[in-house]
Amino acid sequence: MPDLEAPMLTRSLSAFSFFLVTLAPSSSAQEGAKDPAQARLEHSPRHQEWIEVKAGEHRVRCFVVYPEAKTKVPAVLVIHENKGLTDWVRSVADELAEAGYVAIAPDLLSGQGPNGGGTEAFASPGDATKAIYALTPEGVSADLGAVADHARALAACDGTLSVAGFCWGGSQSFAFATQRSDLAAAYVFYGNAPKEAAALKTIACPVYGFYGESDARITAGVPETAEAMKAAGKRFEPVVYPGAGHGFLRAGGEPDASAENKAAREAAWTRWKERLAAGGR
Repeated sequence: MPDLEAPMLTRSLSAFSFFLVTLAPSSSAQEGAKDPAQARLEHSPRHQEWIEVKAGEHRVRCFVVYPEAKTKVPAVLVIHENKGLTDWVRSVADELAEAGYVAIAPDLLSGQGPNGGGTEAFASPGDATKAIYALTPEGVSADLGAVADHARALAACDGTLSVAGFCWGGSQSFAFATQRSDLAAAYVFYGNAPKEAAALKTIACPVYGFYGESDARITAGVPETAEAMKAAGKRFEPVVYPGAGHGFLRAGGEPDASAENKAAREAAWTRWKERLAAGGR
């Protein structure tokens, strides 16, 4: 009697194999699903490197991206959010390098994580955030100062330096402007200003603010900051982007970004690059 089961089994396996191939995502589909920041970093033609900068008794791990340029160019010190040095912050550094600047992004959690690690050593973004708020202003200032000195001395840098930061880093960039007289400009993305009027009087560079309309926790304080900066005789130019929320520079680049966040992100990048091209003035 003929074996009827073998042909049936063969046909079943063939059908099952076809089913799996049909369901399996193509490489292009997998690429499309990849995080935008990771995709940018992986496909960037620019030179990226990790370095360590000595700051007092410890070292600060930094991510540096160089532009494809024939001459020396200005540098931008990029201060991360309260989640630490994430892929997104590194992708911002790459986009700045694409625009023609040396970008250096320090991990201000260097040595603060489990087993002496940095941002990457924390079990969750929440744990990294807790560690961020445990940092002392003096420690943050010392680390940023060491990284700033290193950035200005890089062979690819023409000695010009500006600072930019986001969220917690936005507040730090405003504070750093009160501590360094050699900055070309400070770019504050949804961050608070120092409260002390005396500190604001020490600022020697223009401060450009980027704020979301739907971020009252931060944006509600902008008029007061503008008045304080005016009283101190300092240049402060804030822009509030319609309908944008907190963190719009990050959120606006996500696949599911709202129209408001997306528009704010595009407008903010355009403004930022224009000011950088003008030397911060």
